[in-house]
Amino acid sequence: MKFFVFIVGLLVPYVLSAQYITGTVTNNNNEPLAGASLHWKNTAIGTTTDINGQFKLTARKIPIKTLIVSYVGYTTQTLDVTDETEINFILEASESLDEVVIESQRDGVIISSLSPIKTELITQTELAKAACCDLAGCFETQTTVQAQTTNVITNSKELRILGLSGVYNQVLINGFPMIQGLTYTYGISSIPGTLVDNIYISKGANSVLQGFESISGQINVETKDPAHTDMLLLNAYINSFSEKHLNANYAFKKGKWSNLTAVSTVQPANAFDKDDDTFLDLPKLTRYTFFNTLKYGNEAHWGWNSELGIRFVNEQRIGGQINFDADTDKGSNEIYGQTVNFNQPEVWSKTGYRMNDQHNFTFYASSFYQNQNSYFGTVKYDAEQTNVFANLQHEFKYGAHSLKSGLSFKHLNIDETVLFTYNDLNRTYDGDYYRNENIVGVFAENTMTLFDDKLTWILGLRVDNHNEFGTKVTPRTLIKYNIAPKTVIRANIGTGWRTVNLFSENVGLLVSSRDIIFKEALEPEQALNTGINITQNFDGENINGFFSADFYHTNFKNQVFPDYDTDPTKAIIENFKGKSISNVFQAEVSLNLYKRYEFKTGYSYLDVYREIDGEKDVLPFNPKHKVVANFGYKPLSNTFRIDVNFHWYGEQRLPDTKSNPVDYRRPDFSEDYAIMNAQFTYNLNRVELYTGCENIFDFRQEQPILSWQDPFGAYFDTSSVWGPTRGREFYLGVRYKIPSK
Repeated sequence: MKFFVFIVGLLVPYVLSAQYITGTVTNNNNEPLAGASLHWKNTAIGTTTDINGQFKLTARKIPIKTLIVSYVGYTTQTLDVTDETEINFILEASESLDEVVIESQRDGVIISSLSPIKTELITQTELAKAACCDLAGCFETQTTVQAQTTNVITNSKELRILGLSGVYNQVLINGFPMIQGLTYTYGISSIPGTLVDNIYISKGANSVLQGFESISGQINVETKDPAHTDMLLLNAYINSFSEKHLNANYAFKKGKWSNLTAVSTVQPANAFDKDDDTFLDLPKLTRYTFFNTLKYGNEAHWGWNSELGIRFVNEQRIGGQINFDADTDKGSNEIYGQTVNFNQPEVWSKTGYRMNDQHNFTFYASSFYQNQNSYFGTVKYDAEQTNVFANLQHEFKYGAHSLKSGLSFKHLNIDETVLFTYNDLNRTYDGDYYRNENIVGVFAENTMTLFDDKLTWILGLRVDNHNEFGTKVTPRTLIKYNIAPKTVIRANIGTGWRTVNLFSENVGLLVSSRDIIFKEALEPEQALNTGINITQNFDGENINGFFSADFYHTNFKNQVFPDYDTDPTKAIIENFKGKSISNVFQAEVSLNLYKRYEFKTGYSYLDVYREIDGEKDVLPFNPKHKVVANFGYKPLSNTFRIDVNFHWYGEQRLPDTKSNPVDYRRPDFSEDYAIMNAQFTYNLNRVELYTGCENIFDFRQEQPILSWQDPFGAYFDTSSVWGPTRGREFYLGVRYKIPSK
């Protein structure tokens, strides 16, 4: 019955016909003109373009379809519309003016009222408010996404949405699934912040076009567009631990071709141990990356367009006791250390052909390989992974509807080897772990607008066949309704599923002295997510911003979560098919005042639990209450800016250690704590100087590693880390830019 409903929904667009016109407004350099005005001649019906120069305008009941487009400093265009449903305007600079200089500052976070899916767009303006050395550090000012440490010794991180582990949200790079399997552990840290252009964040069940895996949400990271970025960007950064970051981007354009080359390196910090537990507060990180993207044409124009990208990452992380020598001590049972070394080449391409305003074909293809060699104390972990992804998509626009359909293929091959250099603890999980996945999928998604564009409905369905787990059906639907011109309510519901990469997604299992017990073969995790959101935008002469409130409910049908509580010397791995729930409420308000002041604050309530034997078991490391607040000041001269952000975390449940000896026990709950960060940026035309302090009040979880005195003993564990461990951190940086011509 459900399948029938979705098929009917996909056919509905062929019957309904609420017409509208869509398109873009750009200048001669293909740069989008945000805020351009469009209206039907002799009517009051019109609209303006969004930040990407895109617009949507009703064409219903317009007797004479003459469309007028205008923008300050450009020549107004008039067009008689016949059967077109998509129009791309290129405005010419006005000849009546000797020179037109248009300067504007994009908001840091934008929630478009046009998108059917509630998407938070983090722009370069927002990213400049913090150091943002890598992707993991780009969310310091955000309520929706939390960067969580997964291994305090090597400082690996994940990105969480809706209070759920980062494995449940899909992280895309330019729309490609490059963060997966082995790349999940360190992938978000390997992308330099200077390469990030925009970040799109959406919560809950989303479009089926990118796959079946997003359960709690999706993060799509756009790298710098070679056609619309600075010709040269240099960045140098150093912090109070003496960790150094150097970045260089170079872009050029010639005709329809454009290219961006970026190189970066991270050089290791000095040895610090502020809490005297003999372990480094910050691992020694050495990284080299090379990135290049070549672009041809514009996907909004008729004809061919293409983009080809390559990236290579070489990385080494060394952590552990302060006197650990990676050359002589790795694998030793006398001095504890961890080393991670990997090489990772990547390639991706996107090729499209727009036949006309109705038909557009796009082919996506990507592949990456990683070879990793690691030691976690006396655990030797070597792994190789190969990923291949392909997606062929056809878009058909007709009337008030857009139907996207296509085929997808995903291949994952991962080979992991676990050995014990010493096995005094009689651990049993050594051996070879091999997985080979081939998943073929077909999908269709229709977007329709009804009731004079007040209602937008997305209905999507995909069917995927997994070579081991068989056929899986993923239905999703999203609805947007404009209550008023600046008041939007959205709702979504859909399923998601994913296969488990246990070691790379739970690297802490390899770190501790716990034995890992596999009670059964692991099945795919599955969940149903339901969400509702209301967004109110406001725009006045001296104040603009938005208010947003969300509620999301996630119900897992199967979940794999290591059981740390039953036996503190073991991590028990099994399928959990009982009741596992996540309820999340988030509210956020953002204000820009008098073009000088910015204020944003958000609150999150998390209720994440399982029911075991009729009792509610709260999952660890989720603060039930969280508050984020940000304040910024920038004079009209734009010579400098000050940004301050504040985070307050409520208490979190911790793994049960009651059966440990007294010296190796932890409380059942963490304490609540607050962190404040600040940054000052000074603008000298092409040069920006920035300096700041993270964790100003120097809050630290003291001696976070359990049994640090005996790292090769039965109770050594890093899984009780719930707060910052490095304390106060100062940094200093400089950026140099040459704008593109």
